[in-house]
Amino acid sequence: MHYLLRKQIVLLVLGLLGLLQYSYAQKQLYRMNREDQLYYFGITLGYNSSYLQVNKSNLFTQSDSILLAEPGSSGGITMGLMATGRLGEHFQVRANPQLVIGGARSISYQLGSTRLGEGNTQIQRLPSTLVSFPFQLKFNSDRIGNFRTYIMGGVKYDIDLSSNSTARNADDIIKLKRNDFGVEAGIGFNFYLPFVTLSPEIKISYGLSNLHQTDAALKYSNVLDKIQSRMIVFSLHIED
Repeated sequence: MHYLLRKQIVLLVLGLLGLLQYSYAQKQLYRMNREDQLYYFGITLGYNSSYLQVNKSNLFTQSDSILLAEPGSSGGITMGLMATGRLGEHFQVRANPQLVIGGARSISYQLGSTRLGEGNTQIQRLPSTLVSFPFQLKFNSDRIGNFRTYIMGGVKYDIDLSSNSTARNADDIIKLKRNDFGVEAGIGFNFYLPFVTLSPEIKISYGLSNLHQTDAALKYSNVLDKIQSRMIVFSLHIED
């Protein structure tokens, strides 16, 4: 997974360099009145890498049935809509509701004692499809030709549509709560083209809620205390 993440970063950097070279090569300035618009809209396409931050409970140190519990990461795609409003020369607010598809977060357990037919390693796979509602504040740099950069930060509210699925409600699977709240921050780049503005962006999303629904009777659950969501998102915003 780390290899895939590095590959995504390399591709993003190469793409940015190509767009930057194209932007500086253009002598004609496009969309010069863009910063004066009170609002505008767009769509979002992206790739995300998500995982779970796991804190162990006191029972973990006392238990000999589970020796190790480590989260794994997974990739998924992101699709969304975007509405941006102008606050001033450099500040904007943005709502960016998204559908996050394909993530299958997991926790890998190394067992100290096993039952007949049970392997030493068990992986709990937790497929998820999220509806995410980010609300962000953006600070934009001055425009240089057909290029501008920005930083952003904000809050988000997630609803896990897969929380009631059959795979997530098996008796031997740990349970995660349906709703999550978190914060996020990132950096992006505006490239002004004749008819659209392309804005590649990378952001980090940090869940604050404890998603874990403790089941004292389930050994995979009672050794864990807190579970929180983490996500890195590479997005391309296409703005009108």
